[in-house]
Amino acid sequence: MNHSLNEQLLARKAAATPRGVGVMAPFFAERAEGAELWDVQGRRFIDFAGGIAVMNVGHGHPRVKAALQAQLERFTHTCYQVVPYEGYVSLAEKLNQLTPGTHAKKTAFFSTGAEAVENAIKIARAHTKRAGVIAFGGAFHGRSLFAVALTGKVQPYKAGFGPFPPEIYHAPFPCHCASLDETKKAVAQLFKADIEASRVAAIVFEPVQGEGGFNVIQPGAVRWLRELCDQHGIVLVADEVQSGFGRTGHLFAMEHFGVVPDLLVSAKSLAAGLPLSAVTGRAEIMDAPAPGGLGGTYAGNPMAIAAAHAVIDIMADEQLPARGARLGDALKARLEALRPRVPQIHDVRGLGAMVAVEFRRPGGAEPDADFTRRVQAQALQRGLILLSCGVDANVLRFLFPLAVPQPVFDEALDILADSLTSA
Repeated sequence: MNHSLNEQLLARKAAATPRGVGVMAPFFAERAEGAELWDVQGRRFIDFAGGIAVMNVGHGHPRVKAALQAQLERFTHTCYQVVPYEGYVSLAEKLNQLTPGTHAKKTAFFSTGAEAVENAIKIARAHTKRAGVIAFGGAFHGRSLFAVALTGKVQPYKAGFGPFPPEIYHAPFPCHCASLDETKKAVAQLFKADIEASRVAAIVFEPVQGEGGFNVIQPGAVRWLRELCDQHGIVLVADEVQSGFGRTGHLFAMEHFGVVPDLLVSAKSLAAGLPLSAVTGRAEIMDAPAPGGLGGTYAGNPMAIAAAHAVIDIMADEQLPARGARLGDALKARLEALRPRVPQIHDVRGLGAMVAVEFRRPGGAEPDADFTRRVQAQALQRGLILLSCGVDANVLRFLFPLAVPQPVFDEALDILADSLTSA
């Protein structure tokens, strides 16, 4: 029996890699360009996953490739902590300037979003001399042990991996699914029953929850969190790993709310697919850890730093955040227009190009994860890559490159409409 190349690779994958590394697509990538990807058998797909919000400037952007080639000719690694390089410093200067707030800031670079989140907590603890951390239900902050403890979703991220680090507490996330009053009451109860406010080092939140279902925080809740943290000397940490770098219509989602966090975490589309993350924050807080307390062998790798410089220039020159917002509006309008034909559509939401559609069973309030899977499968069969999310796995999220050509975007929306009406 002759097996296709994808089938051969799937068999090798099953034998060589653990099942815990879940894989969505039953095919293997050969090349990608812009918003398109081709598998090893030459089949074309439109990529509305973007490596989970990583490819905002698109696959293989010429300016990113040129920056990588230039850096490759110079050096690929020295470890910044051993022999530093100017690109790290100048990228820190750019992020200090571009992130919300005009106060003095400093930036440290790491390799992954989870690593940056954990370092933000280390920095907050060093600054406050406190231990407690408050996060929110539905949150996703990474897969390392402390980051997954912050995460507010058990399956598949926490199941079987406990016990988790102590002094982590969760409250309902104030979005469309919980009121601000509910959140306030829950936090007040935490302060009464679990940990006094004077022992809380940080409150960490996503302005738009990613894995949790693209849940947009209520503007009043952001202002309240700022006031709460100011009142009790708590460090406010905005996790913009997924929402940052143009995804919501601004370079950073926090710009929508007019509130400045103490620390801001970025990663994913920061470096166009190369592993790079950052913690940017108030200079006096960032300076709390002693020399040697922060870092990592690959943290701020020079190749990734070079890519990030190119990404920042591309974002500005091609006005990608604004373009993403326009495309996001078009996507939301198309989804709303499909409501009469697709009764499972319960909610269409998001900021800018960070758009999601939630499905529930017609006539009821039950989440419809089965329908979500069917739509995703139908889209993939037609050549459109989509990702699901949500605590109940009943949400499809759209993470197309902001630089997607208009004809490709329109083709993708047609495939999406066909998939929704045929699932």
